[in-house]
Amino acid sequence: MEIVFVTSALHGGGAERVIVSLANYFSGQGDTVTVLMTAGSEVAYEVAPEVRVCSIGRASRGNVWIQIQRLMHMRRFFKTHRDSKIIAFSTTMNLYTILASLGLGNDVIVSERNDPARCRYKLFRNLVYRFGKRFVFQTEEARMCFPLHIRNKGVVIPNPLREGLPDVWSGERERKIAVVGRLEPQKNHALLIRAFAGFVKKFPEYELCIFGKGGLEQELKHMAKDLGIGEKVSFPGFRKNVLEIIRSYRMFVLSSDYEGIPNSLMEAMALGIPCIATDCPIGGPGLCIKDGENGILIPVGAYRELQTAMEKIAGNESLAKELGKNAEEIRKRFSVEEVGRAWYACLGR
Repeated sequence: MEIVFVTSALHGGGAERVIVSLANYFSGQGDTVTVLMTAGSEVAYEVAPEVRVCSIGRASRGNVWIQIQRLMHMRRFFKTHRDSKIIAFSTTMNLYTILASLGLGNDVIVSERNDPARCRYKLFRNLVYRFGKRFVFQTEEARMCFPLHIRNKGVVIPNPLREGLPDVWSGERERKIAVVGRLEPQKNHALLIRAFAGFVKKFPEYELCIFGKGGLEQELKHMAKDLGIGEKVSFPGFRKNVLEIIRSYRMFVLSSDYEGIPNSLMEAMALGIPCIATDCPIGGPGLCIKDGENGILIPVGAYRELQTAMEKIAGNESLAKELGKNAEEIRKRFSVEEVGRAWYACLGR
C-alpha cells in the first residue's frame, strides 16, 4: 500500500509528531510512505530512512499567489499518485488536499485536529468537506461538531504514543513541574504561571519549567517577573529530548483552553509523572485521565483549582505515587500498534 501524509511542515508540534509516528509505523509494516510538506522543509522529528519526505512549497503568509501555486503543486503530485491513500492533517491542509484532488479520484482521508468548533470558517469548511471520502476524529466530541453527512463518513481514532519512550523514573523525583507545548494563547500558560505563583509560597523548593517556543514567550517571562517568581520559572525552548529531561520531574500540568488529544499529556502519563489537566474541549484530556485515579482534571480557566491540585500532589507522596503508577497504563491503551491497526481498518487494508 502507498500512503501519503500531507502537512505544512514537520516542525515541533503534536500533529507533526503523530504523522511521524504513523509514517514510521506504516513503513515498518512494509508500506510505501511519503510525507508531503506544502509550506516548508523543517523536520523536527526522527523520520525512518524508508519514509520519503518531500517539500513542494513555502509558507504563504497570506500571499494568494503562493497559495494558488501550492494548490497547483499538490494537484500535480496527486495526479502521479492516484493509487495512494492520502491522509491530510489539520483543517487548512484538509481543505487544500480536497480542493487539489477534486476530479482526480484520489482516496483522501481527512484527519481533524484540535477543536473543530473553533474554526473561523465553518461554512466553507463544511462545504468543502462534502467532497471528502472519509474522516478521522480524535474524540467523539469532535465528531459531533460536524453535520450528519460528515459524521457518518467518520471514525474516531486517538493519537498514538511515540515508540521508544524512556523508561519510568525509579529514583526520587525532582521538585520540578513540567509543561510542554507551544507558547500560544490556546495553551493558556498564563493560568499555570498565576497558579504557580500561589503554589510556590507553600512549596518554595519547586521550579516551573515551560518547554516550547511561540509568540508569547516574552509576555509570559514578564508575567512571571511581575509576580515575583521570575527566578522560579524557566523557558528552555523546544527540546527534542524533552522526555528524557522531564522523566524525573514530580509533576506535569496541561492548562489548555482546548485540545485534541494532547501528546505531551499522554507521554507524561506514560512516564509515570503525576499529571494535572484542564477538562477542556474536545475531550482529549478527559479521554486520558480518570479524575483522581490516574491524574487530576480541573475546569478550564480555574487557576485556584489548579493551585489546589498542585498542592495536593506536592503535599501527598502516596497520592503522587498512586497517580503516577496508574497513569503508566496509557502505554498499552494508546500504543502505536493499537492505533495503527485502527488506521489500517480505516484505510481498508
